[in-house]
Amino acid sequence: MGGISVSELEEKIKNRLEAVHVEVIDVSDGCGQAFEVVIVSNLFQGKSTLQRHRLVNEKLKEEIAAVHAFSQKTFTPEQWKESSNGSK
Repeated sequence: MGGISVSELEEKIKNRLEAVHVEVIDVSDGCGQAFEVVIVSNLFQGKSTLQRHRLVNEKLKEEIAAVHAFSQKTFTPEQWKESSNGSK
């Protein structure tokens, strides 16, 4: 099975999670089988890390099942702004 492209995964995350910022890094040397993602969304407001990850896993169920590794970091826009990452 081929992998998922970075742009395809970014688009699905933006659409399904109403993300205002997305970073997708293919850590599988370009074969689309392992990803590290940063997702910033208002949908995460008031949710614990576990609840956020469950929401992401639910919305991207098929895509995550198609790859070998999926690592996620989730932030609200306020958390992203306050973090050093958001000030780039």
